[in-house]
Amino acid sequence: MSASCLGKSARSNSGERASAVIAGLGTCLPSHSVDNAALVEVLDTSDEWIRTRTGIESRRRVTPETSTLDLACEAARNALRSAGIDTVDGLVFATTTPERPCPAAAPEIAYRTGQGNILAFDISAVCSGFLYALATAGALITAGTADSVLVVAAETYSRIVDPRDRSTAVLFGDGAGAVVLRAGPADEPGALLAHDLGSDGSGADLIRVPGVREQPSGERWFTMSGRKVYLRAVDRMADSVRRVVKDCDWSIETLDMLVPHQANARIIEALAKRLGLPPERAVCELARIGNTAAASIPLALAGAVTTRRLTPGARTVLTAFGGGLSWASTGLIWPQLAAVTSEV
Repeated sequence: MSASCLGKSARSNSGERASAVIAGLGTCLPSHSVDNAALVEVLDTSDEWIRTRTGIESRRRVTPETSTLDLACEAARNALRSAGIDTVDGLVFATTTPERPCPAAAPEIAYRTGQGNILAFDISAVCSGFLYALATAGALITAGTADSVLVVAAETYSRIVDPRDRSTAVLFGDGAGAVVLRAGPADEPGALLAHDLGSDGSGADLIRVPGVREQPSGERWFTMSGRKVYLRAVDRMADSVRRVVKDCDWSIETLDMLVPHQANARIIEALAKRLGLPPERAVCELARIGNTAAASIPLALAGAVTTRRLTPGARTVLTAFGGGLSWASTGLIWPQLAAVTSEV
C-alpha cells in the first residue's frame, strides 16, 4: 500500500466505521514427525508419562533446511487462498524464534508472498503473540490505516529447546498459522468483537531464553518454571475470557467454543473447569502437533474447522498466556470459511 493510502477512513458498505473481519485461515506444518517413542530413547521418561501430563503423542519438527520464514510464508499463502485474494495492505508477524534479531522478518514475508511495499512489522509476545498481532492488525483496520492485513505466526521451538530437558523437550513442536483480516461491518460473522490484553513483568523470569549479556558463552536454551506457569496461566486466561465474554454481551453458558493456546492438556482442562465449561467446548489439538507457541491458536482453529468441531455461527473466544508474562483473549462469531493447510 502506498503512503498516500495511509490514514484513510475504513468504512463498511453501510457507511459505518468498519470492523476487522477474519476472512481466511491457513496453516503449515513440517512433514517430519517425532513421536514419544523417539524421545523416550534419549530422555528419562516414558510414553505414558508424556501422554498423561501433556496430552501429546507426537510433535512436528523442521529439518535443518527449513526456516521459520519458510513456514510463515507457506501459512500466509494458504490464508490468502482461503480468503480468495492475492494481496493485502499490511502484514503483522508474531514469533519468538526468528532467523535473526535484525531486521524484522515481516517485510521479507511480504516480499516472498508477492505483497509489494506494504506496511509490515514483527511482534514478540511469546505464546500470546498471535492474539497480540490480531488485536494490532484489527486496530490498523478500524483506524483506517489498512483495509486488509495478514496476521502470521510461526515458530521453530525445536531450535531453542534443550533436547536433554524432559520438562520442555516433550512439549514443543514447530509450525505456522495465519489469518486474513479485512474491513467489514461489526455484525458480520468473523468480526473481532472484543479484545483483552495484559501483562505482568514480575514473572519475567518464569519463561525465558537468556540473552548474550546474561550468558555470554555456551548454550542459551528456553527454560520454564512449569508449576508456577501452570497456576498463573489458568488464573489469567480465565479472568481474560470472562472479560471478553462480558464485553461481547454473552455469558459463559452461551459460549459455544473456547480456543486456548495449546500449552498442554492439563492447562486446557483446568481452564475449562475453572470457567464451568464442558470439556468438549474447549478445543485441544495437542496430540499430533504439541505446543507450537504463537502458532498454536491458528493451528488449533484449522484443526477444529477441518473436523467440524468449530462451525459457522459459533460464539468463540480465543485465549492465550505466554512469556512476559503476557495474556490475551479475543471474541468473535465464527464465520463460514475453509482452512487451507499444507506441509513442507
